[in-house]
Amino acid sequence: MPKWKYSVTGLDPDKTVKCAGRELHISPKAAVEICSSIRGMTVVDAKEMLEQVSAKRRAIPYKRHKKEVPHKSMNEPWYAGRYPVKAASTILRLLEGLEANAEYKGLNLTKLRIIHAASQRGMKIRNYTPRAHGRSSPSFNTLTHLELVGYEGE
Repeated sequence: MPKWKYSVTGLDPDKTVKCAGRELHISPKAAVEICSSIRGMTVVDAKEMLEQVSAKRRAIPYKRHKKEVPHKSMNEPWYAGRYPVKAASTILRLLEGLEANAEYKGLNLTKLRIIHAASQRGMKIRNYTPRAHGRSSPSFNTLTHLELVGYEGE
């Protein structure tokens, strides 16, 4: 088994909470865009936003992976966006775990702010589809690692 570590260090252990999801079956591109949009938000606001994305009422702005992405009408000054429902519901479950960890530590949930939200590409699941005349076509699936860190501020 691999030994996982967080990519953020030097945090106050009394005021921070962490949670991670490893080898998740979601799109790495959608996870990067969601993490960049929830970074700096309070946990309550981030949960509300992800619930709206799951219901397709609010789009996530695509700032990094924006080629051939359709325009959406958003409240933010960005034109490209999508509704990554599967990734949003997975990150919503991680936020609920982050809230549970904060409640266990005795932190105030209304002051809890996401200071670190990162996603990295995980391993590839390699699969091959058989074709005619003895050939095959690859169909790979990339898994995703997610990390969330919350901090209780003033």
